[in-house]
Amino acid sequence: MRIAIRHLEAYNRLATNGARQAARALSQMIGIRMTHDVTDVSLITNDALSDVFGGHRHVAVQVGLCGGLSGETVLIFDPDSVGRLRKRLRSTGGRSSLAGGPLAELGNIMIGGFIDGWANHIDAQIDMTPPTYIEATGTRVLPKITRQDAAETGVFLFKSELTATDRELTVPIYLIPEYSEFVDLLEARSDWLSVPAEKLLVFDGFAARSAERASRQIAQLTGLATDVSVSQLRFTSFSNIAAHVGDDGYVSTIFELNGAPSGFFVALFGERSADRIASAMLPAGTDLGDEMADGAITELGNIITSGFIDGWANTLGSSIEHTPPELMRDSGQNIVRAVQRRISGEQEYAFTIDTTIELDDREAEVRLYVLPKTAELTEALNALPAPRP
Repeated sequence: MRIAIRHLEAYNRLATNGARQAARALSQMIGIRMTHDVTDVSLITNDALSDVFGGHRHVAVQVGLCGGLSGETVLIFDPDSVGRLRKRLRSTGGRSSLAGGPLAELGNIMIGGFIDGWANHIDAQIDMTPPTYIEATGTRVLPKITRQDAAETGVFLFKSELTATDRELTVPIYLIPEYSEFVDLLEARSDWLSVPAEKLLVFDGFAARSAERASRQIAQLTGLATDVSVSQLRFTSFSNIAAHVGDDGYVSTIFELNGAPSGFFVALFGERSADRIASAMLPAGTDLGDEMADGAITELGNIITSGFIDGWANTLGSSIEHTPPELMRDSGQNIVRAVQRRISGEQEYAFTIDTTIELDDREAEVRLYVLPKTAELTEALNALPAPRP
């Protein structure tokens, strides 16, 4: 089955609009102004699903979908936020006869608003099952069919984050449609820009391998313990990439890629981690001035990029070269926007390889983004042989 890029864009917009409606509903119920932050869609396999949900205790509300769209919508609360939400619901008089009480009612209302746009888009009724309240650890918070699809075909995971404007409170919403039916909704006409669904998993596998290689290279050059925290193939708008990175300061190396496909590779080092990495790469006793630190980060970025791109070219059976690195110190948002302007004024969405590498058990210290030109990436993926059964 061929996935139409324009359909992915449409459903990403629908999920974004649904998240805004969910934020308004949550604001009204708890009396705290909530805003929609980020929405994207990832195609992830079982290992990535474990990276996202594994090892943590979750409180969730599940609502099954049937009719025009089958699958599960899962509203997952951070356990630290649940107590605050329950307190706010009690203070505003929230009551519910549903199992799970006000949280289940909250999930039911928010998810209902979330999927209304989907029903209108496909011009079909989508029915919802009664909400189910769940407390579980790791991926057991997810429906069994989701875990099965992740192991067999991968799953499309829509994630939206709702964030309070004046306090620390974040509520992520995960929409997980049933894989085969959703792929049918994404089916492309013969003259549309599209890619076979199964070949996206080839790209996802490359992303995971390349992230591990980059992590090992950083460890070898710095002597610091490293671990890949998250590595996902995402499809999202550039504005959401910028929001996801945030406005923290980064030291970044930017490489332009030339070949099949072309695009950009961006390595973002948090300011404090950049200094720590540079110190680890230089001889003991070296005065860590800006010039020396920038030189060390540039060298590391060059080595990581070369390994990443070599693996990419081997996977796609193509030739890809990169320019010398450009060093940029700025907020993450400004760095991403600067790259976006150079890709294309007409390309609003992109497939990205989004990798987070921990240094010495500190999360989000190094972020790696591959931002290929979508039309050229789909052409390269279409040229790949079909995966073996």
